[in-house]
Amino acid sequence: MKSTAWSAGLSVSGDGTGVVAHAGSVAVRLLADRVGLTDRLSRALRRRGFTPRHDRGRVLVDVATMITAGGEAIADIDTLRHQQDVLGAVASAPTVWRALDEVGPKALKRIESARAGTRARVWGLVPGGLPASKVAGTTLPADVVVLDVDATIVVAHSEKEQATRTFKKTFGYHPIGVWCDNSGEFLAGSLRPGNAGSNTTSDHIQVLTAAIAQVPATHRKRLLVRADGAGASHGLLDWLTSLNTAREHGGRGRSVEYSVGFAITESVRDAITLVPKKAWTPAIDADGDVREHADVVEITGLLPGTLREAWPAGMRVIVRREHPHPGAQLSLFEERDGWRYQAFVTNTTIGQVGFLEARHRAHARVEDRIRVAKDTGLGRFPSREYAINHAWLTVVRSPPTCWPGYGYSPYPRT
Repeated sequence: MKSTAWSAGLSVSGDGTGVVAHAGSVAVRLLADRVGLTDRLSRALRRRGFTPRHDRGRVLVDVATMITAGGEAIADIDTLRHQQDVLGAVASAPTVWRALDEVGPKALKRIESARAGTRARVWGLVPGGLPASKVAGTTLPADVVVLDVDATIVVAHSEKEQATRTFKKTFGYHPIGVWCDNSGEFLAGSLRPGNAGSNTTSDHIQVLTAAIAQVPATHRKRLLVRADGAGASHGLLDWLTSLNTAREHGGRGRSVEYSVGFAITESVRDAITLVPKKAWTPAIDADGDVREHADVVEITGLLPGTLREAWPAGMRVIVRREHPHPGAQLSLFEERDGWRYQAFVTNTTIGQVGFLEARHRAHARVEDRIRVAKDTGLGRFPSREYAINHAWLTVVRSPPTCWPGYGYSPYPRT
């Protein structure tokens, strides 16, 4: 394979001679080559009549490798260039700038296709198949792919195109992304201005559409989409419901379930006051044990009919109550009885309410995914130009596929 020619003759030794910095970059870069990501990106970025000195697929993989090693700016590519005896020729910072600048809308679509093709190959090599998502000390069915969608603020420390004041009174961008809970992969993301809304329906639909396209076709039969309260819009839930074709085909087709945070409105508060004390059941914690001073209950049937009819058919509203932590700010309604309330909605029909609530709370793992992404490129955008920063985000989502914590390396079997 031409893309791996640089690795010919490399060996690993523990004798302390020939020591190089960032030696781990070799394994990361080689993995991208072995699973075919580098070649796919090269074909995606090929242009008629243009033969660059540095192959553009190779450049993007090198940038992803640099980011994985902790790089925060394009100039950090020099950490790889200084190891040409190990890595071979690596593009200069100006070449990286040009490569990112060349990634327009059409190229982005081809890159997404290259990523999806590589992911399908890697998932097919996983011993035992895709890991199942874990909830409350148990595992969800092995064929369920869990997609967590969330947005985050990325502060900009200088004037950048479309960087604006955010709802947190900072200045920067407000990207939205989708992570696969089964594998921890950053499937899709969209760079947005800092003043972009947290609950914009079109942004959620766009990024989830891109994420589903990244899931190999053989794994799209059963999906679970989780989101916090920002996802509780009529448009998003209607769209997710329209994707659920399993019922329309007598159990065949795609099953799309959702678990989305829901606002405690006046109607919800009125329904809570109607719940009999004996109807509350104990909540369970992350290990599947009973959580003290926390209960759950379904209030769907207690809500006004007009409210239920305004939302998709089959939507269930589940409420959790717990004793507040010291210093927690409570609403007037919560101060009345000393409980703190949270609600979410789901269209899942099977399973105890306590388990469904614990499944929803597992969405909080996306915060760890975001933290990792910010440590590997998402936390800082290098350019004043929005298009280059969007290309940077694409590279952030395109490191060589590896799933920390699952104890294997998806190299092709030879």
